[in-house]
Amino acid sequence: MGTPDPVTDPQGYQRALLSYLGGDDPAVAQAATPAALREIVTDAGGALRTRPAVGEWSSLEAIAHIVHAEIVYSARYRWIIAHDGPPLVPYDQDPWVDRLHANEDDSDVLLIVFDALRRSNIDLWTRASDEERARVGMHDERGPESFDLSFRLIAGHDRLHGEQARRAFSVQSPVA
Repeated sequence: MGTPDPVTDPQGYQRALLSYLGGDDPAVAQAATPAALREIVTDAGGALRTRPAVGEWSSLEAIAHIVHAEIVYSARYRWIIAHDGPPLVPYDQDPWVDRLHANEDDSDVLLIVFDALRRSNIDLWTRASDEERARVGMHDERGPESFDLSFRLIAGHDRLHGEQARRAFSVQSPVA
């Protein structure tokens, strides 16, 4: 994918995610994600759980990762707004996908969870004042991250991993 590693190049990773958002409104971009994920599930059909190559995620695993990120960021947004400079604990995406058996997830359940969290997070964003959006937490790897920056990062993250999910079922010679 060419995306910088979030641990060894945290600022490069942030820039890459923000480039996927560009100048788009992050709330509008995020509001489009649930329908985009449903479309991927439908389009992937029987290839939803097929990994395109050894060490790469299936479409379902990429979708599960988007859902995992929404779970984590739902808490981060609230910590940032409610607390003064809270720690934002990083997480390693691969164990979340592997150890939580993402390729065995029910796509309908994942999408229900995602829809509810996403609606809640967009509502929180819409109601937040400029001062609340500017509040920061301290990410252990990337340093200070505001609610505003975090919300924009997730919009770009959706697009990055949505493309990954779409590519996963488009590959000609998939690996189980």
